[in-house]
Amino acid sequence: MRDAFLKSLTHLAKIDKDIVLLTADLGYGVFENFEKDFPGQFFNVGVAEQNMTGLASGLAIEGKKVVTYSIGNFPTLRCLEQIRNDACYHELNITIVASGGGFSYGSLGMSHHTTEDIAIMRSLPGAVVVAPGTQKETEDLTSALINHQGVSYLRLDKSFAKDMPHENIIGKANQYSMGVDITLVTTGGILKDVIEASELLKERNISCNVVSMHTIKPIDSDILIHLSNNSKGIVTVEEHNLDAGLGSAVAEVLLDYGAIPKIFLRIGLDNKFSSIVGSQDYLKEKYELDSISIARKVAELFKKDEKR
Repeated sequence: MRDAFLKSLTHLAKIDKDIVLLTADLGYGVFENFEKDFPGQFFNVGVAEQNMTGLASGLAIEGKKVVTYSIGNFPTLRCLEQIRNDACYHELNITIVASGGGFSYGSLGMSHHTTEDIAIMRSLPGAVVVAPGTQKETEDLTSALINHQGVSYLRLDKSFAKDMPHENIIGKANQYSMGVDITLVTTGGILKDVIEASELLKERNISCNVVSMHTIKPIDSDILIHLSNNSKGIVTVEEHNLDAGLGSAVAEVLLDYGAIPKIFLRIGLDNKFSSIVGSQDYLKEKYELDSISIARKVAELFKKDEKR
């Protein structure tokens, strides 16, 4: 996804000199060509994410379209005060990019496990929060966010699902399969595991809608209401803590609009820090966020409902 982001950013920077990329001592082997091609549009600020956000705010006040980039929690949680006070409060055109959503940097430990960011960023007034599930979603939404007036957060993942020919629009979810039994709503690269889980469930005669809710804020209320009313239940899946994440956002919409599903389940990290290290796939398996675990949980939920 990082490469898809950079492809889109490079294309935009060629035609818009107001685009500026700031990074915090990262990008070696990634941004060299960008720095060479756009020397006045790239700055490495060093290990100083708070200063990076302050600099971004100053540039944005002067009319620049600024992108800040770092890994894991560093471009968000480390400089949250600056994002809140300097960027969001002044409604500046800044796109905050975190490369390494969820367990992407699983082997580096808890400090690099990005599992609270969606909850925190979606709580900021005016902020747009996006976690694409495919490379095509990443390319299209990068362009949309950079040209969006206001603060936005782009959460990139190391894993991703196969591209499909969707028109990727901020606030408009994509449906990857259609079914009549359960609706699986997910965000980010774990879309790949959810699609695989839906195939496993098909073998058990459970037909699934699969929805990539790439925009968590503003969320696509219309598709949630429609699918809640036209399937037997809603299951959300996220590589993130359950508290205030995607599942909470979906529940808020369904309750607000009175579209109460017959059955409802949130699958995610159960209000904890990950205390182990390993690859992204290893951690998803350990915390029961892999395709087999997702399929099992959904099948058990469906079976319980049939017995009622």
